[in-house]
Amino acid sequence: MTRPEAAARVADLVDRRVSPTELREALEQPLTDEEREQIRSLSCWFCRRYPTPLERLAYVRQAYRRWRRSAGSARHAIEPSE
Repeated sequence: MTRPEAAARVADLVDRRVSPTELREALEQPLTDEEREQIRSLSCWFCRRYPTPLERLAYVRQAYRRWRRSAGSARHAIEPSE
């Protein structure tokens, strides 16, 4: 697969629409023990790193601003340069 083909494939996967049925089926899958442990571990880390509700809210606001700035550039990152 060439680089442009791979970039097009990635874009198709990222932009594809998921049907309500497909989404529901994915959400209804039970978590594995490994996934449950990863979630617990990340949650514990986050609460240690940001111990107060105010600190957590400040982090989320900052992360959202960062995500909004970079959301437009994500598509350009997978497009091949010529």
